[in-house]
Amino acid sequence: MSGKTVSIPAEATPAPKGALSQGRTPTPWELRQLESAPKSKSRASADRVICGLPIVMAALVIAQYKLAPNVGNAITTDTYTYFILFMAFLVSVKFIMSCFSKTSYEKLLAKAPLYTAGFLLFALYDYATLKSGILPLPYFPWPDRILNGIYEDRALLLDCIKNSLILLFSGYFAGVFAGLLTGLASGLSSRVRYWVMPLIQILGPIPSTTWLPIILIVASSLFGGSVFLIALGVWYPVTMTSMLGVLNIPKANFEAARTLGAGKTRLVFKVALPATMPHIFQGLTQGMSVACTALMVAEMMGVESGLGWYINWQRGWAEFAKMYGAVIVICVTFSIVNFLLSLVKRRVLRWQEVNWN
Repeated sequence: MSGKTVSIPAEATPAPKGALSQGRTPTPWELRQLESAPKSKSRASADRVICGLPIVMAALVIAQYKLAPNVGNAITTDTYTYFILFMAFLVSVKFIMSCFSKTSYEKLLAKAPLYTAGFLLFALYDYATLKSGILPLPYFPWPDRILNGIYEDRALLLDCIKNSLILLFSGYFAGVFAGLLTGLASGLSSRVRYWVMPLIQILGPIPSTTWLPIILIVASSLFGGSVFLIALGVWYPVTMTSMLGVLNIPKANFEAARTLGAGKTRLVFKVALPATMPHIFQGLTQGMSVACTALMVAEMMGVESGLGWYINWQRGWAEFAKMYGAVIVICVTFSIVNFLLSLVKRRVLRWQEVNWN
């Protein structure tokens, strides 16, 4: 061979051990090769132990709850034990699946530290309340008491969840509809933007909950006023993101569509709206966060139903266990709502996902 040096593209060669320290960003192909490199026996054993740590921690949580003495004359039940056993059962199923599936193993390995920390948090809170009294009653009830409070009021909580979701989505979709109209119109027309921008600059920086006292006086019904309060909070982020999305579309896209004979309606629905979808979903996500906050404030201050109302009511009767239970139900409910929104976003924007396989 001659003394010439033949350069081989980085994508076609395995990444050397020191690839990450060569001052360049590794290619996706190199990253896959690094991740799929065979592990040593000690590293593989350590990873398997990490996968089993949540189950061990769950057993320690139950042992502490059953064996450690309670402070004072605290009365406990097996509800908390069943709850931890159920959570440990779910993790155990994942652990068994990880023994037969590499994908399940990788998912469990990534989540195992988080699961372990969750069980550890249960143990610490149980010790700080039921076992030591560091956090005094009645303001800090132990986990078993909170779970029993949720179970006792399950029918009322389900009704409150239904009412809260009705109010949440009524205001949310109203705000989304108004935000899309003003945002798209402002992005497509400088005349509309001339009149809308001052309104955005005035109302945007002010939290929607600021208008609650006025709404309670002016609104004909508490439900209608709460819907308006939530819609106002959602309107601003949806308007801004959709307007900026339209303004960021290259003018050449509109000119090409006009050349092909597209009218104003097709320009909106075939050019502006699809290109603005990533920005719109950013506004929808921000709007959902604002809507959840406005919902809680509206229910605590005026509406006579829903989870916010339930929290305020139980706090008035010093039923702190049920109050904390409602807070947990709120977190779970809103997490599910945001998860469903993320699924819709992934479905609509699936074209953004890059397949490196």
